[in-house]
Amino acid sequence: MDILQTLLITLVIFTALVVGYLLVTGSGAAKAQKRRMQSLRYRHSESVDAKVDAQFKRAIAARKPKTYRVAGSGSRMEALAVRLNRSGKSWSVSQYIYTSLGLSLAVAVIVFIQSGALLLSLGVGAAVGVGLPHLVVGYFIKRRTNEFVSKFPDGLELLVRGLRSGLPVTETLSVVAQEVPGPVGVEFRGIVDRIKVGKTMEDSLQDTADRLGIPEFNFFTITLAIQRETGGNLAETLSNLADVLRKRGQMKLKIKAMSSESKASAYIVGSLPFIVFGLIFWVNPGYIGGFFTDDRLIVAGLGGLTWMSIGVFIMAKMVSFEI
Repeated sequence: MDILQTLLITLVIFTALVVGYLLVTGSGAAKAQKRRMQSLRYRHSESVDAKVDAQFKRAIAARKPKTYRVAGSGSRMEALAVRLNRSGKSWSVSQYIYTSLGLSLAVAVIVFIQSGALLLSLGVGAAVGVGLPHLVVGYFIKRRTNEFVSKFPDGLELLVRGLRSGLPVTETLSVVAQEVPGPVGVEFRGIVDRIKVGKTMEDSLQDTADRLGIPEFNFFTITLAIQRETGGNLAETLSNLADVLRKRGQMKLKIKAMSSESKASAYIVGSLPFIVFGLIFWVNPGYIGGFFTDDRLIVAGLGGLTWMSIGVFIMAKMVSFEI
């Protein structure tokens, strides 16, 4: 049996299976038409049971949770734009890319002029051009996140006082946006603006939570969503949440103090090879100067830097604790 006969037999079997499945289950169009006819029959039926069943199905369909797309999940450019937005700076993606390319080119030219090694110049330029802007953006994101987390319990307590005084939720959000300084006021101001232009409060909060990526704000968003579904005393719930967030911040500070020794050891172990390399190059440049001229030593040096980077990354993850 040749390959053509095998393909024909496979195609026939596959076609028979598809036709059998369609005959048993029915086509999608037929099933959709059947559902529409059934819904119309329930809607205009005189039977009380049929009407109750139709109302119950509509209520269940209305309570289905909405699917939110995580900010930055579309493409790498979108993820980079979200990351730049989290830094609190008015940087655009094009500015970030041009800065990285310009920094890479400048460092590569400087290293090539000093050493004359093309491969080393390209490697150092690419590492600096990619790594340094990433570290700078990460520093600003971390600083803004810490500012937000430190002021967020104050905003929740102000929200609790507003609710206990009789103000609605949207008005208390406006008060928090005006009274709390820093990133908390800025983000709440954005939430209030989106509500004013017609978005629901749940969607506005979820958009901000996806964009910020801060667990504390995610707790707040989930708390409001559950309270609007189940009811209850929102002021008491938010008061408990503010107390939990304060205790969580205290636990983070305690963990930071307890792990400071391990972090210091990781910093010393990670920086020691570079310090030794610099001291040897300063004392006897000819002994270690081959790393800038010999291609084999340049490749070995780049490989060593790669493994050192992996080791530093692993040590950083070992001494980093999340609660």
